[in-house]
Amino acid sequence: MEFKFSDKVSQLQASAIREILKYSSDPQVISFAAGSPAPEALPAQQLEEISKEILAQEPSVAFQYGVTEGYAPLRDEVKKLLASRGCFDPQYDEVIITSGAQQANELSAKVLCNEGETIVAESPSFIGSLNAFRSYHVDLCGVTLEEDGIDTDELEQILKTKNVKLVYLIPNFQNPTGNTMSWEKRVKTFELCEKYGAVILEDNPYGDLRFAGEDIKSIKTLDKQGSVIYSGTFSKILSPGIRVGYVCAHKDIIQKIIVCKQVADVHTTMWSQMLAYRFLKKYDLNEHLKGLRKVYEHKTSLMLGEIKKNFSSKIEYTKPQGGLFIWCTLPEGVTTEQMTDFCTRAVRDYKVAVVPGTAFTINSTDQTRSIRLNFSTPTDEQIIKGCEILGRLSKEMFGE
Repeated sequence: MEFKFSDKVSQLQASAIREILKYSSDPQVISFAAGSPAPEALPAQQLEEISKEILAQEPSVAFQYGVTEGYAPLRDEVKKLLASRGCFDPQYDEVIITSGAQQANELSAKVLCNEGETIVAESPSFIGSLNAFRSYHVDLCGVTLEEDGIDTDELEQILKTKNVKLVYLIPNFQNPTGNTMSWEKRVKTFELCEKYGAVILEDNPYGDLRFAGEDIKSIKTLDKQGSVIYSGTFSKILSPGIRVGYVCAHKDIIQKIIVCKQVADVHTTMWSQMLAYRFLKKYDLNEHLKGLRKVYEHKTSLMLGEIKKNFSSKIEYTKPQGGLFIWCTLPEGVTTEQMTDFCTRAVRDYKVAVVPGTAFTINSTDQTRSIRLNFSTPTDEQIIKGCEILGRLSKEMFGE
């Protein structure tokens, strides 16, 4: 039977990252393609203890339906956490618990954007959000991402000429580049969006993972009337598998997100929400984050050192101060096809998986010669071996 798929999904393609991760089932493959937290950073023992407590003390709550807004004690803790960072104003803000930040971003686009209206995103940007936006048939428009954030002059030109409803940003240790937006550009971007009536969707899954440099305040701290939606998650600091994220936004926006979430999945899993809440109450979050940062500082330093030691000197790469990714740019003159060939040969012939930059482009026709490496998931030994292999391949293909 030939199926006629809806217009909303007919043009969507499977995530290139998910396709590459299929190779990871081969135990011989060294994967630099994931975006998961370091296995050793997951608080498995603490979560096991909390799970036992939940099942012993409140099984009827954990196994029942909950309200769409989220488990009330967890929502209160999230509000306190955000308020301590200047990201929650009780006069107009509200919080809803979502099934990960992915759902937070998808629902934000759903409630604000009609077909044909424009969503601006950094170019390159996170494939999960881009595909979510594409499913609503919006005009997805990329703005050049520089080392210190988006090109604000380019952004203003887009805001002047298009009907921009939403500007999607990952200001801290951006996926895929690892770049961080400067405070000056955060302020400028906020002012431009206020001037032209666009809402900012600030996606901050990696902000707690800063291991170098100084913290930069969120764009949400500038918000005085509810024009910034803040998306957060427990995936990178507790566990991606529990699928607990949250949205902080103007009450009117949250009310619409509630209705849409009821259609999507009714509510986020109660057990997962209770797990996150009890962790926040039982353990010192700041101490927990210190431990995570030590893990990522070590792994980043190791991979950067191995890249410098092994890769062709013609390859440029970012030096992130946090997050999970390093963005490598192949030499001037390398085509998208050659970059893709490098990634294919790496995994097919040498059992090292990396993600081609095409996975993060705004349009399928965009040219790129970059690749994304993840340092959080592989072991130290895999980082060393994998970088040696990629280094040999890079010199073979691109010279010294």
